[in-house]
Amino acid sequence: MRSFLLLIGFIVCGVAASAQQNLLSGRYSEAALGKLLVPQAQWTPFPHTADKAGWAKADAATKAAIIKKAESFLNFTWPGIPATKSLLIVRNGNRTEYQDIANIKREALGYLLMAEVFEDKGRFTDDIINGVWAICEESFWGASAHLSRNKPYSGLPDVAQPFVELFSAETATLLAWTDYFVGDKLDAVSLQVRKRIYHEVNTRIFQPVMTKPQGWMAANAQGRPPNNWNPWICSNWLNAVLLLEKDDAKRTASVYKLLQTLDNFLNPYPQDGGCDEGPSYWGAAAASLYDNIAMLNLASNNAFNYVFEDEKVKNMGRFIYRAQISQRYFLNFADADPQPGMAASMIYRYGKDIKDADMMRFGAFYLDKKDNGKLSRYHFFRNLFEMFMQDEFNKAAKGLPLPADTWLPDLQVMAARDKAGTTDGYFVAAKGGHNDESHNHNDIGSYVVYYNGLPLLIDVGRGTYTAKTFSDKRYDIWYNRSDYHNLPTVNGVTQSPGAKFKAGNVTYNKGNGYSQLSLDISAAYPTAANIEKWQRTVRFNKGKNVQVTDDVQLKSGGAVIEHLMTCYPAVLVSPGKVLIKWKSDKGEEKNFYVHYAEKQFGANVEKIALTAMEDEGIKQKWGDNIYRINFTAINPNTKAKFNFVISDK
Repeated sequence: MRSFLLLIGFIVCGVAASAQQNLLSGRYSEAALGKLLVPQAQWTPFPHTADKAGWAKADAATKAAIIKKAESFLNFTWPGIPATKSLLIVRNGNRTEYQDIANIKREALGYLLMAEVFEDKGRFTDDIINGVWAICEESFWGASAHLSRNKPYSGLPDVAQPFVELFSAETATLLAWTDYFVGDKLDAVSLQVRKRIYHEVNTRIFQPVMTKPQGWMAANAQGRPPNNWNPWICSNWLNAVLLLEKDDAKRTASVYKLLQTLDNFLNPYPQDGGCDEGPSYWGAAAASLYDNIAMLNLASNNAFNYVFEDEKVKNMGRFIYRAQISQRYFLNFADADPQPGMAASMIYRYGKDIKDADMMRFGAFYLDKKDNGKLSRYHFFRNLFEMFMQDEFNKAAKGLPLPADTWLPDLQVMAARDKAGTTDGYFVAAKGGHNDESHNHNDIGSYVVYYNGLPLLIDVGRGTYTAKTFSDKRYDIWYNRSDYHNLPTVNGVTQSPGAKFKAGNVTYNKGNGYSQLSLDISAAYPTAANIEKWQRTVRFNKGKNVQVTDDVQLKSGGAVIEHLMTCYPAVLVSPGKVLIKWKSDKGEEKNFYVHYAEKQFGANVEKIALTAMEDEGIKQKWGDNIYRINFTAINPNTKAKFNFVISDK
């Protein structure tokens, strides 16, 4: 009966999702939008530099810290980016050397700009001009990793064919705010500086988005919906066009197209608000959608406030605390980071706008006065909102909701902990879904187990991005494959990527003292695995243990290896029992055990060698401490039931 009710719930959610289409672009016609938008010449989203009374309301400590940091960039030598740095992406897969040069230039300009706004003495103006000019001189504003992989273009940009990607759009935003805040000072030196800003932004951003399809604007040829690129780029496109475009008809047309583009992201987004890219990408996905709405409200006298009443938009915000494991750790399925940074002030603002007290407390919890004066290089506009809210932040209630049970039916993710509001005890999460998610790993049916907020059985997550990461060799990288997740290898075959490789027969239940996800993972494997059925049930018996049961039917063969990943040393202590030597940050040691049927499996433990370029990111997150426990079937049969129990006894 419960499963039937859950199915009805899924149908209702699906109907609600399909009924609410074009939330952003369907409200106003282009003509109506033009009347709502404050004209460019009159728009004052934040005080102009000359508005001393306005800037007096900004946090004094933040201003002082930014000026101090900006002084380190006085007389800055603005580096060029050699062609050979861009070519590294095709020569050895390295993208960081190129990006490091580009990033420091943008960081320097951001600090110099805000310091001049605060001080308003002209002390930083020449360095700002040098920074603007140096950035405008770059052949490409984006990342070398985002260049076309077609042989004629790979490694270097075709300057005659500009296209819009993440960091090009971010650069446009920074230049637009430079024009807004110190444009008169630039004009006093030379009328060519602001002219150059508009020319470059118009050529590199405005014209391409209005005249050429960009890959991030809509679903791809295979039908995969847009990912975080869509709202992230749109938020910067929106900022730049609202600030720079003096022709109000062009400005309105651009915003109207942008709303349609955002709906291409929002329409297919799951009603449960689940982000398949994980919490670390949430900050540029659902959070960037919020950025767009917040900026639209500033530009239209709150004509888009209605969006915050939409249940899907509310759920998109709530995902960030529903995906939390502990203060440091979050769910990191796919390419997500297990310890992502929290854009605290933006989260607080999002929670405030959707009237969610838990989200506000969550955001306030991560506000850190030590970060005052630290400018975010990306999502630059978030810094501006934050500067005027410090008094409110100081008075805000702080806390972590830490819900006891979360079920995201569209994303097919279960999360549960021993008790709401505390990280004490066990935390368990498991996932279904499909293997064509954005930033996908082949991980259908995988799960994680944490204890007292710290990892026990883990999802390794992603390492350092290289050219290989987003190529046809993505699944040659070990941590993207199912045999390095908490999953089985069947007849020597692992899961495959693609939308058709997905979970089936998915049911979620919770009751007095337990939470449980059951799903058939057979369709996640290709036909060569010869799986008829693989019904996996992850049952969390709260306060006691985690029980994983696999009910298996194979068409032929029967060779099975079950894998478990951990970041602690593990050892076989006796047949049927593997010890994991857990240790807390404070040095507390505790033994956990994986119990299995000794007559069904033999066990061994291997330490994963982290030697490839991609592995550097794994070491940053987990240290050189990744272990894989392998349970190899002794007398494999075509029909079997496997049972694993994780406990401290």
